[in-house]
Amino acid sequence: MTRYKYDEKAKKLVETSKERKADRTKGDRSLWNDTHYDGAKTTGGQDIGSRKKHRQYMKDNNLTTSDDYTNEWKAAAKERERYKANGGTITKDDIRRAIHQLESQNNGK
Repeated sequence: MTRYKYDEKAKKLVETSKERKADRTKGDRSLWNDTHYDGAKTTGGQDIGSRKKHRQYMKDNNLTTSDDYTNEWKAAAKERERYKANGGTITKDDIRRAIHQLESQNNGK
């Protein structure tokens, strides 16, 4: 198959016989190491430039990433669908009941 590349000096496409080979050291890096952590810092300037530092920072500050909530979000989506299938709207009575329930819980303390 004939291949072409753009020659900047000639300002035109020129035929090339070079075999095109993927540079495996660039495109796949994120698959086999943590280069995406390079230079990472918190908003306070603390270095979290490695997986280990990032994990420790999250643990020390009682933080988590959004992927920790995947199951909760799935359950909530199912609950919303169930709710929509059985009426699907919030009425004033729903709000009154919720307020009454919260007030009853607070009065019991």
